Amino acid sequence: MLRNIIAIALIGTLSGPSAFAGAGPDRPIVCIDPGHPSEVNPGYTVQNGTNETHIDWVVARKLEKLLREKGFQVVMTKSSEKQLVRNKERALIANRANADIMVRLHCDSSTSRGFALYYPDRTGTKEGVTGPSAEIRARSRQAAQTIAAEMDRTLAGQVRFDGVKGDSKTYIGGKQGVLTGSIFSHVPVVTIEMVVLSNKGDAQFIKSAEGQDKMAQGIANGIATYLGQDAGAAGSDR
Repeated sequence: MLRNIIAIALIGTLSGPSAFAGAGPDRPIVCIDPGHPSEVNPGYTVQNGTNETHIDWVVARKLEKLLREKGFQVVMTKSSEKQLVRNKERALIANRANADIMVRLHCDSSTSRGFALYYPDRTGTKEGVTGPSAEIRARSRQAAQTIAAEMDRTLAGQVRFDGVKGDSKTYIGGKQGVLTGSIFSHVPVVTIEMVVLSNKGDAQFIKSAEGQDKMAQGIANGIATYLGQDAGAAGSDR
């Protein structure tokens, strides 16, 4: 009953046809956060023929479709590619949905290459709020490790695995303890840097429809494994 009430509330709160997908009150809820634009970075800088905002959105929509097919309910933090959503609000959307997991999709820019996953490894403080809790940190770490393993299996030989790391290793996380989206999160949260867009090989992979499909598939497999749900099955481990 509670899940039905949450679903109805979300439909009224979030705009756009992809704001809520899936059906059934007992099915796990996944919140997908296409990472940009945000108040920190619009994500429009062109690197090797594309930009982060576009790639985040395209892969998020593909991931949404795959998760729906696996029987999950899906909440998106935005309803269009260029919609601006603050990082705090992204976390609050997942909290209001009582999501089983929040997955934040990003692309990196560095001298490295490949995909990496980040989880809140300590607490941080912003706007007078300190978080996340020890339970959420532990569950986020487990989720990051599980999703990373499935992504590595799916992307082996095509995208290098650059590790599972704490939020404190990021620029923002290093300044405030963890990422803003983690501070306000009451649900397990994982940030996925899918590729390094400044790397030509990574960019070529993720610009292709085949690469986007494979990335989405790896993430979907990881989420299903973390939540204890085989492809096509319904139900939650909670």
